[in-house]
Amino acid sequence: MNHYDVKQEVTDKYSLRGRVFHKLREDILSGKYEEHEELREVAIGEELGVSRTPVREAFRQLELEGLIQIIPNKGAYVTGITEKDVKDIYMIRSRLEGLCARWATEHITKEQMDEMEENVYLAEFHAAKGQLEQLAELDNRFHDILYEACDSKMLEHQLKDFHQYVLRVRKKTLANVNRGPKSNEEHKKIMEAIKAGNADLAEQLAHQHMINAYENMVKNGLHEAYEQRTGSDGFLRPDTKKS
Repeated sequence: MNHYDVKQEVTDKYSLRGRVFHKLREDILSGKYEEHEELREVAIGEELGVSRTPVREAFRQLELEGLIQIIPNKGAYVTGITEKDVKDIYMIRSRLEGLCARWATEHITKEQMDEMEENVYLAEFHAAKGQLEQLAELDNRFHDILYEACDSKMLEHQLKDFHQYVLRVRKKTLANVNRGPKSNEEHKKIMEAIKAGNADLAEQLAHQHMINAYENMVKNGLHEAYEQRTGSDGFLRPDTKKS
């Protein structure tokens, strides 16, 4: 009797649509497509080497996530992540990161703990040398290690999505040389709490870390990055600054 692999069937059935969706989402979040830019099914299909059907299906999924707006008889337009979305993401994420740190305290492996410690000490080294690009990469990796250590694929997936959503905005607003080292100090305290098996403290510190990150973004240009006005067609457009 042939073995029926439902996972393989699902993968085969949705892999094309999934690839198109993830590629478009990545392009929107990375800034390849600007806000309010029209996404054209035919052009995207040709670029990705697919028919219009998986592109159309990806559009529907992107609309559900709030990344595009489909206007009947007009087209699909990029909406991206709004200033309110950023605040909402950080407030939700602060709770989830706390839960993640609590579970990581219970489930982290020795290898993950070793990598987390190495990450923190490497970040201290680069911070001392003012190497902010390397510091940002290590910051991202610290959170990935934390997500993996919580031993929950559902929570890990959700947190990685949220992290990806705000990555571009973080790059715009985290040019402050003080936040990188401060962020790593907070990482170190989280790591030490996890290593000590103190789940309550780890949860509290991880929660506050996200609050601090959001407050830093506000201080360093989040609102300015989202100054907008409403156009006659109902779309929000960037303000035109007077010279």
